[in-house]
Amino acid sequence: MPVKTCFFESAKSCLSLADPETKCHAVSALAEMVRQGRCDWDSDAPADPISSPGRPERPVLVEPSRVPRRRLGSVEGRAALVHAIAHIEFNAINLALDACYRFRGMPRQYYLDWLSVAVDEARHFGLLQARLRQLGSGYGAFPAHNGLWEMAEKTADRCLVRMALVPRVLEARGLDVTPGMIERLTVAGDPETVAALRIILAEEVRHVAVGSHWFNYCCEKEGLEPLATFLELLRAHYPGAMRGPFNLEARLEAGFSKDEMRALAAL
Repeated sequence: MPVKTCFFESAKSCLSLADPETKCHAVSALAEMVRQGRCDWDSDAPADPISSPGRPERPVLVEPSRVPRRRLGSVEGRAALVHAIAHIEFNAINLALDACYRFRGMPRQYYLDWLSVAVDEARHFGLLQARLRQLGSGYGAFPAHNGLWEMAEKTADRCLVRMALVPRVLEARGLDVTPGMIERLTVAGDPETVAALRIILAEEVRHVAVGSHWFNYCCEKEGLEPLATFLELLRAHYPGAMRGPFNLEARLEAGFSKDEMRALAAL
């Protein structure tokens, strides 16, 4: 009988890898180990305190206001946009892995769901890295910000809060803004980037839906009403920051209720 590897320690190992391509390959390898039944799901050891994940020396991390914004009419401008999205996807790999590693005592399907998200995000990163190279650039060529991981740090103590504020706020925002990016890139004559973004948008709906499902699960487990809890968390962490327009169709498909969307519009 083959020796099994602890799933949680394997997720932590993937999370700690700095080289993006190595991390992506490791995520795929972990998913294959799970598929073959080669992971041990029992662990008495608690998760380590959250710290920075493995990431390359570049891109240089700066304040969001210092991330350059360039017009899409130039190759460099389109490369800067693709780079920003690639940075989001790289962070999303780490966020999905941390969701697997950090929160213990969840149903097995929770870990399978977030590992599948990590696999998708790694593939998305690969698509965007390939596009950057076609544009004569690469990941790390532009500065970026650390907002996504900073929210992971703020939500490390409670799965319910992580599910509410990362997939259902930060990642859901991608559902709202990506159609506009696709439209602008179409006008700019960049069908290759458009094709990549269409794939990412379609699959991100499921990722947000995974967050919605496990947010509702955590609310039920804690005896909390989901809508009131979500709005309370928004007021606490994003006062005045929720702005439309919202991609209503995508958000409804991703597990937002009509009542939630009416409440978000009112905010």
